[in-house]
Amino acid sequence: MLKVYLAGEIHSDWREEIIESCKKEKLDIQFLSPVTDHQSSDDCGVEILGPEEKNFWKDRKGANINSIRTKKSIQDSDVIIVKFGEKYKQWNAAFDAGYAAALNKSIIVIHNDDHQHALKEVDAAASAVASDQMQVVRILKYVLQGSLK
Repeated sequence: MLKVYLAGEIHSDWREEIIESCKKEKLDIQFLSPVTDHQSSDDCGVEILGPEEKNFWKDRKGANINSIRTKKSIQDSDVIIVKFGEKYKQWNAAFDAGYAAALNKSIIVIHNDDHQHALKEVDAAASAVASDQMQVVRILKYVLQGSLK
């Protein structure tokens, strides 16, 4: 079984697209991901540890708690897929890619051509740079089965 962490933007259904396509291909993969409910992810620190007057400390509490899940998931995974979306600057995705690279994990990056220059260092650390989710599914199938069909 291959363990795959799905890092990156949380504003589209790209994770479900990969998961469902891998199920259709009958690939033996366990998927891990961050909390994708944006409000829960942002508010976990103050919901669990109490309110903060300043957004800096609210964000810090949430980021620290989320980092526990992220670090554990990346450490436990064989492959890290990092999706950079169109709309937001995903510094957290770049950080996840850097952490995965530091752990010598295999990384697959997904982004469009418009982000190529901005992500050149991230791309250089990746084993593959894909332009869409179906390319990722084909890579995972090849890794698991050695098949291009």
